[in-house]
Amino acid sequence: MTMMKQFLGAAAVLALGAGAALADPALIYDLGGKFDKSFNEAAYNGAKKWVDETGGSYKELEMQSEAQREQALRRLAESGANPIVMTGFAFGDVLNTVAPDYPETKFAIIDMVVDQPNVRSVVFTEDQGSYLVGMLAAMASKTDTVGFIGGMDIPLIRKFACGYAQGVLAVKPDATVVANMTGTTPSAWNDPVKGAELAKAQKSQGADVIYAAAGGTGIGVLQAAADEGILSIGVDSNQNYLHPGQVLTSMVKRVDNSVYEAFKAGADLETGVAVMDLSKDGVGYALDEHNSALITDEMKAAVDAAAEKIKSGEVAVHDYMSDETCPVLKF
Repeated sequence: MTMMKQFLGAAAVLALGAGAALADPALIYDLGGKFDKSFNEAAYNGAKKWVDETGGSYKELEMQSEAQREQALRRLAESGANPIVMTGFAFGDVLNTVAPDYPETKFAIIDMVVDQPNVRSVVFTEDQGSYLVGMLAAMASKTDTVGFIGGMDIPLIRKFACGYAQGVLAVKPDATVVANMTGTTPSAWNDPVKGAELAKAQKSQGADVIYAAAGGTGIGVLQAAADEGILSIGVDSNQNYLHPGQVLTSMVKRVDNSVYEAFKAGADLETGVAVMDLSKDGVGYALDEHNSALITDEMKAAVDAAAEKIKSGEVAVHDYMSDETCPVLKF
């Protein structure tokens, strides 16, 4: 039985489960690697949960370059994989081209809307989750200056930043939010050294809590914050454990649930747009044994009350993706 198969050259690996049937699902990770401790790893955890529950097998691919996207999708579709799940907005244009050529195959894309009859588009209200951790940052800050470090400068990451700033200012209207993006190319997702440099620069400007929404780059932000004796905020996966007592919280984005549900549905995957918001537990903040000493009962009560107001519509969080302005933060 073949456990591992090389394709797309030496850089990309298509892992085939033992005895894989033609209808096995597939998962393609975006740049940054499967074990980035953030976005991609959340997707992996969803697939692992499905395997643990069902004993099934799936195919997976770690992207190494932009040039692999279309060939990867076509190879998986031609192998019979169904559904094929991909992480990241960057698959959008390629999927829009590929999906019509495989009408019997279901595709799921996370973080982008692709209007094809055989595609499920999963989007999250990152602005809402970021608002909540912004409130926590403001309440934890002693300097009234907090930071945000994004990965690639794209509207999606500005959505995180804007929601975060809105949450900060809801608690402390006179607070300062320092924001930086790591870069303008996909390499910005996997540059922990640059992330650490930006974190140290923000500390020098007075920031004592820094939120990283930067994929693998964020690991450098969290490490630098811990080294410098300030607090950080993780993203996508629960990253509290990376530096116990120094990660204030993590803005969790339940990519794992989306992958798990897609695998569970199989070829019966429902297509269309799925919006994973606070009301659907699509986003939230992490509270566990690693950060419980940092989050007081008063902080938790304030954030939980705000979450309910967001769910009910009483509090509206600005969505940068639908209106590319940010009234509370200048980029």
